[in-house]
Amino acid sequence: MPMPWTYRHASKEWRAILDDLKDRMDLTSDNMAYTAMDGVLQVFRRRLTAQQGLDFASVLPAVPRAVFVAGWQVEDPPLPFPEREALVREVKTVRQNHNLTPDNAIEATAWSLRRYTGKADLERVLARLPDGAVSFWHVEVADPREIEPRIF
Repeated sequence: MPMPWTYRHASKEWRAILDDLKDRMDLTSDNMAYTAMDGVLQVFRRRLTAQQGLDFASVLPAVPRAVFVAGWQVEDPPLPFPEREALVREVKTVRQNHNLTPDNAIEATAWSLRRYTGKADLERVLARLPDGAVSFWHVEVADPREIEPRIF
């Protein structure tokens, strides 16, 4: 089997993800985009068991996969999914003194990561996760081609 594209071209893919995130959230730096995405990923993983989290991470691009699992305390019990507004507030508390994350961080992260993730793989994994996981990663678009995988 050849090396997966996401490993061979991790830097190129990560650059494109950061650019998408900055554009979608109207942010000006890579650090701001990274902090927003990291917050979104941390908030999501708090709602998963370790196995569920590893299943989810397995379909992410290489760098977001690493960000998703970095520093995870897997012994913490999963939390329920609250309403969207509470999730957004929680995202904004990650590295609070260095966080300029906008209100659309979850949607922007979902939009961007969907462009670099196989749709069938992502949908298969999300369907096996707790209630709230599918809606967390749902993206409203006028044209579904907008979030079709961009790089493979």
